[in-house]
Amino acid sequence: MSNSTGSRSAAFQLPDDRTPVIIAALRTPVCRANGALKHLRSHELLAPVLTALLAETGLDAGEIADVVIGNAVGAGGNVARLAALEAGLPVTVPGLTVDRQCGSGLDAIVLASRLVAAGGGTYLAGGVESISTAPLRAHRNDDGEPAFFSRAQFAPHSHGDPDMGVAAENVAREYGISRARQDEFALRSHRRAVTAQAKGTFAGETVALPAAAGPGPGASGAVDDGPRPKLSEALMARFPAAFVESGTVTAGNSCFDADGAAAVVITSLARARELGTADALAVLGTDTAGVEPQLLGIGAAAAAARLLTAQSVDAADVDLVEFNEAFASQTLACLDHLGIDALRANADGGALALGHAYGASGAVLVTRLLAQARQEPAAPEQGKLALAMISIAGGMGTAALFRHIRL
Repeated sequence: MSNSTGSRSAAFQLPDDRTPVIIAALRTPVCRANGALKHLRSHELLAPVLTALLAETGLDAGEIADVVIGNAVGAGGNVARLAALEAGLPVTVPGLTVDRQCGSGLDAIVLASRLVAAGGGTYLAGGVESISTAPLRAHRNDDGEPAFFSRAQFAPHSHGDPDMGVAAENVAREYGISRARQDEFALRSHRRAVTAQAKGTFAGETVALPAAAGPGPGASGAVDDGPRPKLSEALMARFPAAFVESGTVTAGNSCFDADGAAAVVITSLARARELGTADALAVLGTDTAGVEPQLLGIGAAAAAARLLTAQSVDAADVDLVEFNEAFASQTLACLDHLGIDALRANADGGALALGHAYGASGAVLVTRLLAQARQEPAAPEQGKLALAMISIAGGMGTAALFRHIRL
């Protein structure tokens, strides 16, 4: 594994007892905020995923060294620890909550992989967001009265701190991403997700959730509720500019806010073999980069370019690509910058169709990559390369490179 930190980074080989591998990955349905999952707080979304991961892998809960979870707009109080206890893990298992805004879920997995590489044990890592139950936020005025605000400040005003939609317009203008390309990409995301749902593609990676309070027991029947089967080119063309007058970014080619959780089991290659695991995603390397906050959407490309260089991997050789589709403009700009054909990314649709559950979204990417690698596994001697990327508020991006391996 190589954790690249710049152009001078070089790959190196870790021994089996320190090589980090992901042996299981699950998620909740991703549902529109204030919709089907609005009755569940963050820890209630995450706990069933943690329980299901332990059941799938046969791990003793007491073996978990830590629960590392990303969260962006929750109530604080260390949701990782709260969810671990809610899931029935022993009180001896600690929890750590990571906040890198939209990248939090992927960065939690990155952190856990580095802990394994440093000689740690087995970790549950991922992300969660309940936008529906996120607390109201306010600054305290001089007179002690609250001044409510909708989002945190991500960068000093001297650098520029644009809202996400405005930043997406900045990227579209800077990198020449047309309205037509954005609409085409967004429509394809919906169509791919609709097809995947119809085939049952998501079923094996999705965990049932507790039903809302009411008569009788039972699990929630919630499913990913974002994909729109009736969306068409004509409907896409009718959406007006959403953030900048005469702009190209619309509600149709932007993601929607969502609730959801996703997590993985990450351990050493040696421990995975002891458990009898059939296959895994080996973590080859990770990188996080900073860019201009005004062009925050390009952050993922900066991280991925550095990572691929450090790993001596050509973008054309990556088999599976998952990019968090917060906006079509930034997705296309990043893929263009890396030389990745947009048709190769997000095989079953992405956040434009499924929604963006902030702190969970990066972990959803990894869950999707493992599921896709298992759907069409490569020959044992090859092992598919898989790349996860996410751009982050404040002008950052995180990328992680994996190889699907047989054990």
